[in-house]
Amino acid sequence: MTNLLELYVKLVGLVLVGFFLGRKLPATFPPRLGQLLFWVGVPISIVAFLRQADLSAQIWIAPAIAYIAIFLGAFLAWLAIKGQAYLTHTTFQHPTQGSLILSAMVGNTGYIGFPVTLAMVGKDYFAWALFYDLLGTVFGAYGLGVALASRFGGGKANSWQMAKAIFINPALWSFGIGLWFRQVHLHPTVEFYLENLAWVAVALSLVLIGMRLSLLNSWHRLPQAGVSLAIKMVLVPLMVGLTLPFFGITGSPAKVIVLQMAMPPAFATMVLAETFNLDRELAVTSLAVGVMLLLLTLPVWLWLF
Repeated sequence: MTNLLELYVKLVGLVLVGFFLGRKLPATFPPRLGQLLFWVGVPISIVAFLRQADLSAQIWIAPAIAYIAIFLGAFLAWLAIKGQAYLTHTTFQHPTQGSLILSAMVGNTGYIGFPVTLAMVGKDYFAWALFYDLLGTVFGAYGLGVALASRFGGGKANSWQMAKAIFINPALWSFGIGLWFRQVHLHPTVEFYLENLAWVAVALSLVLIGMRLSLLNSWHRLPQAGVSLAIKMVLVPLMVGLTLPFFGITGSPAKVIVLQMAMPPAFATMVLAETFNLDRELAVTSLAVGVMLLLLTLPVWLWLF
């Protein structure tokens, strides 16, 4: 309970700081902070926390669970769309369908998932969250996500752009460097500053969430967002989480996987909505409401798993 309250203070506090700064600072500041974290902050965090993570368990199963969750979310969203059409004899426009499916399948397992995992489960099991995000969510968003966005939107998928989005991602490169860097002995002082830089990057990522939320002002798609969030943050974590013991995943690793599955929709959904002319209002509303919903669902997952 103490850890959860401490997390809420930090999570809500840092997001509120970002929300306030986002209203005061120039609109160009959040993108610049995002670039700084993307190219420098997140890679440093990955390298630092990987040094202390336990890689002896079957963590390679984490990306497989991520793909199961992604496909299940997309399938349930498709069923919801078909069910709505059958019951009301009306159907969502294709751009709305695309945003609804994307919001139901890809979560913010990096900027929000990492801090939550570190606070609630600890650095020893950080590798589970890392493998889930980098080898699962990233490829799900910029692989399957791009294909779906192209199918439902007005843009066209460019295979080179898809490959570039994945393989120049510095988080993936820092992941490989971090695995090698575990072998390198560092002076305790250097280790201390490296870890503190990593925690600063984690804090700034939460501030960035608040900044981006301060720029979101669309709530017109709340009913549709509710459908995607119910799938992404409730049904999928519950359904897949109950099967984890069959994969031999229990205890803290299971908790990490469930928390990652229960994260709100990723910012990648908004990027894809902008790029492929999907329903931007739905993507924006799902992001904003999802972050707030996390405060309600998080204690439930910690209690269940």
